[in-house]
Amino acid sequence: MKRFLTTILLCIMTMVATAQEKKPTLMIVPSDNWCTQRYFTTTYNNQGTKVRVPDYQRAFQEDIEIKPVIAKIGQLLTDMGYSLKDCEQELKSISTRLAEDNVTISKSSGASIVESPLDQLKRRTKSDIIINVDWVIRKETTGRIITFTLEAFDSYTSKRIATATGTCEPSNLSTPELLECAIGTHIKAFDKQMDNYFRDLKKHGREIVLTVRCWDSWDKDLEEEYNGEELTDCIQQWLREHTVDGVFNLSDGTEFFLQFEQVRIPFYDEKNNAMDARAFATQLRKHLAKEPYNITAKVIVRGLGEALLVLGEK
Repeated sequence: MKRFLTTILLCIMTMVATAQEKKPTLMIVPSDNWCTQRYFTTTYNNQGTKVRVPDYQRAFQEDIEIKPVIAKIGQLLTDMGYSLKDCEQELKSISTRLAEDNVTISKSSGASIVESPLDQLKRRTKSDIIINVDWVIRKETTGRIITFTLEAFDSYTSKRIATATGTCEPSNLSTPELLECAIGTHIKAFDKQMDNYFRDLKKHGREIVLTVRCWDSWDKDLEEEYNGEELTDCIQQWLREHTVDGVFNLSDGTEFFLQFEQVRIPFYDEKNNAMDARAFATQLRKHLAKEPYNITAKVIVRGLGEALLVLGEK
């Protein structure tokens, strides 16, 4: 009897823990193709190269369907326990922060790295998943048929983690209602794909890219020795101690440059805040500022999943 009661209690505790498990945060945006087809695009200058990107702000201002569509999809996902960040409101918030530069600049040398508008949006909102929505409507004699595509991307790595596509029966419902009907039959499978991905992340850590460089004004390099070890080896030892299971890959390196990929960082920090590339690189920067290194460095970010640590000055 005691064994039976213990089993029941364990089952209940497992169910409660599962029910209370924190779901990732989402942000829903129209897909690149949807924006291009409706001419909601703009260009920005990425260090001399013109890059064409979606203009989400114009889409929200001028298209009458996108807001109710996102609201319908968002309701389906929030009912499943996800936390939804509103893209339109975040865009408005960004546009009011005119005092903050879009370009991060070295105080001494003036060097800079530009973030794309989407990378900037990801960094500010810190949503775990970006969901792209696209749809096409075809008119038939029996009504309107909608075909949709949902794609979920990890905000840190831009990896596709879930996909759903389908159609609905002919109907004269509004576009948001047609989408709700069509997506409703696929949403559980879509949720399962995302859930499986984030369970793996929580177990094995988030994946980021970390690059270490040297300012040309610095009189040292990555072959400088500290306590008999080259700086490159010291950085790798720190990574072994602070990544999940010591997982990272030094994909390229010279005396002035280190490229670490597949760096598995903890999902949360000690304060239970979501860890990102900037926070992780900042920990390394603070470590190198101490004895025996005494190295001044600057952290430059590209979205949530990529950070650049430049040694020698800020």
